[in-house]
Amino acid sequence: MANKAAVTFEKPLQHLSLADWQSRLNQLKNVAYAQRSDAFELRHSARNLRNETRIETHWDTYHNNDRMSDRVAELDRWRETMRIMLRRVVEEIQALKEEKANTERDLDAHITPLTVVTECIGMRDCRLGSELTYDDGDTELKNELCIVENNQRLLRDQNQAAWEQLNRLQEVKFKLELDLTDKDEAQAIDSHQLQVNQHCGDVTFKTDPTRVPRDSSCTYGNWLQYCEELVMLTENALSDSFSIRESLFATREKARNILRSQQDRTAHTLRKRIFETQRARNELEYQLGKMKEEMEKCLREIETLERAYDDKIQALKVVETRLENRAQRSGMELCIDDSYHGLREEVQRLRDTIRTMREKIDTAKTTFNGLRDHANKIDQDLQNKQHSLMTDIRALDLRGRLKTGEFGGLPTQTDRNIHLSRIEDEIPKT
Repeated sequence: MANKAAVTFEKPLQHLSLADWQSRLNQLKNVAYAQRSDAFELRHSARNLRNETRIETHWDTYHNNDRMSDRVAELDRWRETMRIMLRRVVEEIQALKEEKANTERDLDAHITPLTVVTECIGMRDCRLGSELTYDDGDTELKNELCIVENNQRLLRDQNQAAWEQLNRLQEVKFKLELDLTDKDEAQAIDSHQLQVNQHCGDVTFKTDPTRVPRDSSCTYGNWLQYCEELVMLTENALSDSFSIRESLFATREKARNILRSQQDRTAHTLRKRIFETQRARNELEYQLGKMKEEMEKCLREIETLERAYDDKIQALKVVETRLENRAQRSGMELCIDDSYHGLREEVQRLRDTIRTMREKIDTAKTTFNGLRDHANKIDQDLQNKQHSLMTDIRALDLRGRLKTGEFGGLPTQTDRNIHLSRIEDEIPKT
């Protein structure tokens, strides 16, 4: 049997030689080595990147949380400072209002002294005659009136200053409350941000989170300066308010002491004037009594002189009748004898006596008229002094309202001591 040849078919592709095959194998191996090396380097750099970014993010988050914690702590400190300042301002406002109310009560209490001293001056102006004098009582009353008006002016000025200070404190209070509200809100926001993490539901991308608000944003230095200036403003306002409260108290006490001192001086002067008027009245009553006694004596003496004058007239008639009858003698019996000389001398003496007695009667009547006129003057002056005495006594009684405080006068020293020692609740109520 003859041998037959095998039929072979080759693909219609280019066949490689063994060298090419070996070269291709080496090429694939080298590329694989390079790819693995690049992948290793990529994995190594990626791992480094992941570790570095994780650490960086962790520490950034840690530092930011620490900063926010410090910020929250700083806000807490400033909030506590502002709360203390606000509480002090509120207490100062209340204290200043009380001082202002006390000053207003003292100002209202000066109405009674003003009314009393005005009534006393008007009452004493009703004195009559020579009793309407510029005496010490009138001077002290006018001094008291000036003191009352000056006290009212000082108290009004102090009240005005206290009202203005209250307005400033209210402004400071408003600023503190507004700043405290802002700090509460900021502290709540920062405290909430400390709790925010990637697991929170409201974590999303924002449009422009790094923007800076232009309207109300400020730097940290400006914020710290504002807080310090607000605290300084509050301290200055509190210091000014304390000074005003001290001034209110000192003004009230000074006004009260000056007024009471002047009131005591005025009351002493009025009592002294009453005593002097009583002494002058008693002296005039004594003088009037003596004048009336002297007038009675003078009147009796005038009556006696007139009777004696009448007797002398009758005696003169008798003597003249004797002389005339003896002149009727006739002849040598009509002689100038001793009887004629005696009767003639008696007539002359009687005429001289009558003339002297007439002059004495006229003088006595003039003296009596002078005594009567002067007695009338004394009586009129006595009536004026009695009226002036009653006026001063009524004025002194009217000033009793200043001591008792019954009609809204100043409080007594005991009331002030009870108020200052704060023992009102320990005193039994009747």
